[in-house]
Amino acid sequence: MSKIGLFFGPVKGSVNRVAEKIKVALGEQNVEMIPVNDASVSDLEKFDKIIFGISTVGKETWDSNYSNSDWSKFFPNISKVDYSGKTVAIFGLGDHITYSGYFVNAMGVLAKDLLKNGATIVGKVDPSSYEFDESEAIFDGMFIGLPIDEDFEPELTDERVSNWVNSLKPAFGL
Repeated sequence: MSKIGLFFGPVKGSVNRVAEKIKVALGEQNVEMIPVNDASVSDLEKFDKIIFGISTVGKETWDSNYSNSDWSKFFPNISKVDYSGKTVAIFGLGDHITYSGYFVNAMGVLAKDLLKNGATIVGKVDPSSYEFDESEAIFDGMFIGLPIDEDFEPELTDERVSNWVNSLKPAFGL
């Protein structure tokens, strides 16, 4: 069985912690974790099963303060890969209180590029147990991946990760 490439960023924060939880839940032997700040197109191409972990910062800071973030540097690589035949899942961190109008938008931005390049995205999540105003991560009435709010709902993270990983296992052949 081939490993799942878990591409995440930034390192040493909430996305990293949630990525570790996902790795453990999937079985550590099944997952190779790759920080996006170290990743290349060839890293993406070698996996048929990929999970992306991304965070959303507030819209007012998205374009200015975070232009040199791990993901802003890595994002151009996403469109350089043909994802046909690849199974992809996304989890995203966001703040549903302070940024309820942009909740986990980065998942939606990422998903659009992945879908344009042929990705099959699995792991959609029903938004009914979340409070937010707007999100670009809603596709056909569902979150395109797993939203996590470590700022205001950290007590829900373990259960949400567990449920999500269990929904991914069949698609990833586990």
